[in-house]
Amino acid sequence: MTTHSSRSLLLNAVAGFSVSLLSALPAAAHGSANSSLINGVLHPLLGIDHLLLLLGCGLAAAQLGPVLLIWAMAGVLLGHGLALATATIPAMELLAALSVAALGASLLIGHRHNHALQMVGSLLGMAAAVHTALHIQAGAGSAIWGLGTLLTTATSVGLSFVVARRLNQAQASICAAVLMLLGVTLALAPL
Repeated sequence: MTTHSSRSLLLNAVAGFSVSLLSALPAAAHGSANSSLINGVLHPLLGIDHLLLLLGCGLAAAQLGPVLLIWAMAGVLLGHGLALATATIPAMELLAALSVAALGASLLIGHRHNHALQMVGSLLGMAAAVHTALHIQAGAGSAIWGLGTLLTTATSVGLSFVVARRLNQAQASICAAVLMLLGVTLALAPL
């Protein structure tokens, strides 16, 4: 397959996926948490904003280094505390979608920025905080549900990290641009 036809196929796939997102609500998995392991495993996959963030996390770690996973874990802890400290956080679904777009944008410009690690790390930490707070506010189920969610999260980030390490800079930039566009699409979907 030629480079031109590969690029055309990728653009068509992104366009089709974006159109399908317009009919979906951001984070369709929110509010559906119950105590089964299977529902925990499926939760990050059913909330498209969660899945995109996990894939973006792997991409970021592959581009700038695995230390970004520490920033993501710090964000998870912050989001957990934030959700427990406040009853509700306004516009969380919109913030979740915008955090995916911001992560994609920061990865697009990050490789040209002197402080890329800190910039992307901060955005990744904030995105993880928002998504974790949504999990907690959704009534994140039991410990077995949490284990299922953790398994899917670790697998998704790990696989995306392995795949993204094989990308050249141009391919990684395309992935970051797609991540940004899909985040914006999710943010606009409810409108």
